[in-house]
Amino acid sequence: MAVKAVLMEESAVIRAMTRISHEILEKNRGTDGICLVGIRRRGAALAEMIADNILKFEGVRVPCGDIDISYYRDDISKLSDMPVLKKTELPFSIAGKKVILVDDVLYTGRTVRAAIEAVFSVGRPASIQLAILIDRGHRELPIRADFVGKNIPTSHSELICVHIPPFDSETAVTLTDSEG
Repeated sequence: MAVKAVLMEESAVIRAMTRISHEILEKNRGTDGICLVGIRRRGAALAEMIADNILKFEGVRVPCGDIDISYYRDDISKLSDMPVLKKTELPFSIAGKKVILVDDVLYTGRTVRAAIEAVFSVGRPASIQLAILIDRGHRELPIRADFVGKNIPTSHSELICVHIPPFDSETAVTLTDSEG
């Protein structure tokens, strides 16, 4: 697939994640009771970025983990007859905490719905908030992010690709055509 456009270069991604980190602290009046849960794969890396930012700003390392939502997806039968489940990495209790779910792209809302189910399967948080690097629209479920890095309207035939280490060699957000 050929890249149609580079939507965000590394500096723009870093600025957006820095802003999201500040907004999380402001909305929650500091770090008390918050924890970060990244949606595997790239959401986990972004959650770590937020945790690192909060440590820089506040001198506090907030709990940070990630969840595998494979089992909770509503399209699981389309993906595979035997989905490969990876271990959820939550080395802390979410009971009574303000969970900040983190993911790279918000599209239909189905991934977030699955993530909410996965969170409730391990405990009952006080609240769940959603931090997204890119909101591309086209919601199928009534889900919206509390913290958004950038809104990028797209067509259904376009793909937003978030490139971030350790999964990619660069940090960027690109736009491609799914047919091309």
